Amino acid sequence: MIRLFVRRQIVKNRALIFQESRHMSDLMRLLMKRRNTGVEWTEEEINRLKSHVKHLSLYVPVLVVFVLPFVSLLLPVLAETLDRREKRRID
Repeated sequence: MIRLFVRRQIVKNRALIFQESRHMSDLMRLLMKRRNTGVEWTEEEINRLKSHVKHLSLYVPVLVVFVLPFVSLLLPVLAETLDRREKRRID
């Protein structure tokens, strides 16, 4: 239920998220790392993602959820929702 709500809010604010992410050099690369390569995020990468998402949450308040503890469980939802490709690279 929460996952569906968060996904709808991300889709609704997708353009704004992409616009703001252009100013953050490695956000999309880091966010899509797991989807593109299948390699898990390191602790440092998760911390950088949290920092970027915290900044984005100023514009899209629902993203505050991703700054909470256990964020690594929800980050794949964010990556899946923002992925522009039709198919994953690694199945």
